[in-house]
Amino acid sequence: MIERGQKRGQVTIFVIIAIVIVVAAVGIYLIYPKISGSSVSLSPAEQIQNCLEDEIQEKTEQISLNGGSLNPQFYSNYYSESKKYTVEYLCYTNEYYKQCVMQQPLLKLHIENEIKNAINKKVGECFGTLEKDLIKKGYSVDLKRNDYGVEIISGQIKTTINYELTLSKESTNKYDEFVVNIDSNLYRLVNIANKILLWEAEYGDADVSSHMDANYWLKAEKRKLTDGTKIYILTDKDTENKFMFASRSVVWPPGYGI
Repeated sequence: MIERGQKRGQVTIFVIIAIVIVVAAVGIYLIYPKISGSSVSLSPAEQIQNCLEDEIQEKTEQISLNGGSLNPQFYSNYYSESKKYTVEYLCYTNEYYKQCVMQQPLLKLHIENEIKNAINKKVGECFGTLEKDLIKKGYSVDLKRNDYGVEIISGQIKTTINYELTLSKESTNKYDEFVVNIDSNLYRLVNIANKILLWEAEYGDADVSSHMDANYWLKAEKRKLTDGTKIYILTDKDTENKFMFASRSVVWPPGYGI
């Protein structure tokens, strides 16, 4: 009799445990999607950041290696490690003995406009994808595409998109600005480039070692080509980011002094 009672008691315990497991499983099934959805779901601003940051990074790198333009029109070919670069002249003269003339006196502004134009197609694609995704989720979407701008600032490249987005579902949410930031030290590389260009325009040459002495983070190289062109290569040693540009100034004729 005792054994039968023990068996009934064990069965009862197993039944209770089974019920608890089933109830817990049902509870997790009902609650987890809400938890998962809330943790994984990104805001529209985060979606635009994720969509654009790689494109901005890639185009900025390409523009920096080209001397400040995505597709340079006036450039010198430069070969390094089996790679060919089209490096824009930022200071140039085709005369002998003469100082060069600045080609992009507002270099920072020029590069900002180049980045803006380079990412224009991607900006449209990112907002188009965002709009479709929101509609699929049941939102009523009103998107007004205004202008946007790119700023090269200390430590960052900041893209401010003044698009207006209104979402309506159970409530209404409005966004009137989307800001995409990526880490970049292009600001300080461009500052050094401007200083070198001022020396090129005034004296016909620049001493890169003095800039390295004054800036621990900088590696500055000058490569002289046979036609009198100089390719300046500025590297941020902290990030390995580069900015390259060409200059032709105070060039002597072939065979001078022979």
